[in-house]
Amino acid sequence: MSFAQSPKKTGLPREVVKWLQSLDLSFYPKNVRRDLSNGYLVAEILSRYYPQDFLVHSCDKGTSLSAKQSNWSQIEKSLQKHNLHLMKEMIDGSIHCKPGAAEALVQEVYTNLTNRSIRDVQGPESDFTDQEYQELLPTLARSTASKAIKNNLRITEIMAEPDISTNQRKAEVILRRHLEHQAADRVLNPGRFKVKPNLCRLAARNPVPTSRGDECSASSGDATSKFCSSSTWSRAAVPFKEIKVHQPVRRSLVNY
Repeated sequence: MSFAQSPKKTGLPREVVKWLQSLDLSFYPKNVRRDLSNGYLVAEILSRYYPQDFLVHSCDKGTSLSAKQSNWSQIEKSLQKHNLHLMKEMIDGSIHCKPGAAEALVQEVYTNLTNRSIRDVQGPESDFTDQEYQELLPTLARSTASKAIKNNLRITEIMAEPDISTNQRKAEVILRRHLEHQAADRVLNPGRFKVKPNLCRLAARNPVPTSRGDECSASSGDATSKFCSSSTWSRAAVPFKEIKVHQPVRRSLVNY
């Protein structure tokens, strides 16, 4: 007795998965990020609704960058005839296999073709980085700075746009984001990074009463500000001792 093999988890909503299975495609996208990158399967999905405009046999099944760009160029031209548009960021993210790009693109195609809304829509739009995956990992297993650049700046992106300054700016944005998250981890887990408190955190502070602070902020003028600052320091009662230093008189060796 044989059972039908259930499809692997694709990260798509249930209604989108059932819709893909009902289209009788040539193959089911087990790995959405990989199977939709060249655009062949997207063209096959669109051909079920517009068979005259989306010719599947004219698309290339290859995985090279030139084949992907050629297929997506044909898809974009055909979509314009029916006033359908896909975000450029989604298409580029799908070509370069960015995290979450292919999933968002399939959901957008589903919404445009069926005029249905997806119930379990995930909050804000993704920036197509691996940050969500990195947050699920323990601190020791997270990417380093060089690994973060490698994961979020694909080689196909550099091949598609070989401008050095453009790729340098992309790497700087990725590095800045990585350092910001690392600084946040240092604040949340100081023991993990062996962060020692500085003198400012160790020093005891005497907060100024609210009423007195309001009076000082409401008043204006140099004399009033000096009075407020002097009264604040007088409450602190910091002991001090005046030290007199006698410096020797310097005599010139040259007589004028």
